[in-house]
Amino acid sequence: MRLGVNLMDLKIFQMLEFINSRLNNIEKNISRMDEKLDFSITLQRNHLVRVKNGEEIDDNMILMGRPYNDINPQKAFGIYNNPNIDFIVLDVTPKSYSGPRLRDAIHIPLEELHIRFVEIPSKTIPVLIISKDGLRSIQACELLIKKGFFNINNVSGGYDFWPESLSENTPRTDGPSANS
Repeated sequence: MRLGVNLMDLKIFQMLEFINSRLNNIEKNISRMDEKLDFSITLQRNHLVRVKNGEEIDDNMILMGRPYNDINPQKAFGIYNNPNIDFIVLDVTPKSYSGPRLRDAIHIPLEELHIRFVEIPSKTIPVLIISKDGLRSIQACELLIKKGFFNINNVSGGYDFWPESLSENTPRTDGPSANS
C-alpha cells in the first residue's frame, strides 16, 4: 500500500509540474500579447496624429500596421526643399562612404545608431532617413521604432536615386532644417 501511495504522489507531483509549466507559458504569451497590443495602440495613435497634422501617410501604414513610411526620393526631395515643412534628415551611411551627402543631415552611421539615437533632437518631428541605396535606412527605421520614434520616413533608393546632383546641393537655409 505504501508503494501505491508514493507512486500516486509522484504522478500528482508530475501533473502539478506540468500544469505549472503550462501556466508559465500562458503568462509569457499573455505578456507578449500585451506588449504587442501596447505597441499597436501607440502606433495607431501616432498615425492619427500624422493624419490630424495633415501629413500624407501611405494606406498600407494604417491597413497593415507598418510603423514607418516609405517615400520615394522625389517626394523626399520635395519635402527637403519645402520651407514650410519642419523635418530632420538622418544620414545612416557608413563613415567610409565617400559619395555626396546632404550637408545639413545629421550623420550617424547605422552601426552607431543604437547608441547615438539620442542625438536626434525630437521624436515628434518627421525624420527622413537616407542611406546610399535605401537598405541601411530601412534597418535604421526599424531600430528607431524600437527606440520610441514613430514619425519615421525611409527614403527608398537613397542617395542613388536622389533627383538632384548633390555635388551642387547647398544646405537648406530657407526654412526649418535638420539643425533646428
